[in-house]
Amino acid sequence: MVKLNRIYTRTGDTGTSGLVDGSRAPKSDPRFAAMGDVDEANSAIGVAIPFAGALAPDLARIQNDLFDLGADLATPIGIDGALRIVPAQVERLEREIDAMNVALAPLTSFILPAGPSAPLHLARAIVRRAERSVVALGDEASAPARAYVNRLSDWLFVAARVVNQTGGGDVLWVPGGER
Repeated sequence: MVKLNRIYTRTGDTGTSGLVDGSRAPKSDPRFAAMGDVDEANSAIGVAIPFAGALAPDLARIQNDLFDLGADLATPIGIDGALRIVPAQVERLEREIDAMNVALAPLTSFILPAGPSAPLHLARAIVRRAERSVVALGDEASAPARAYVNRLSDWLFVAARVVNQTGGGDVLWVPGGER
C-alpha cells in the first residue's frame, strides 16, 4: 500500500529521480519522459470520462492500468516481483475493441477528432505520444507494456466512434473540402 506523509522530499532538487529499485536517474532520462507521457494520458482520460457515457467505468479501469504501466516503466527490467503490465491486460483491450466495433458501421473515410468524442480523441493522441516514448526505451520497457499502449490508442479510437454514434455520428474528413 502506498502511504505518502509528505509530498515533497527535496531528493529531486539535484535533477534526479528515484526508480522502484532505489536507483536514481536524471530527470531527463527517456524513462521519465515515458512515465510523464503515460501520466498525461491518464489525466486526459480522466478529463474524457464525463463525456464517455456507458464507457466511463471502462475508462476508470484503464486509468488504474495506466498506474500499473507507470510502475512497470519505473522498475528496471530484471527486478523480481515487479508490478508489470501482463498480456491479459492487452487481451482484455482487444476483446473490448472487438465488442465495441461490432455495432459500428465500417469506416469509409478518416475521422476528424470532433464531436462529443473529442476528449477521447485527445486522450488517444496523447496515448500515441506515450507509445512513442515507451517504444524509444527499447528493451528497457517490457513487451506487454509496449503492446498495452499500442492497443490502448486503438481502444480509444473505437470508443470515440461509439460515443459519436450516440451523438450524431462521426465527423468525417472531406479531402480538399475546404479549398
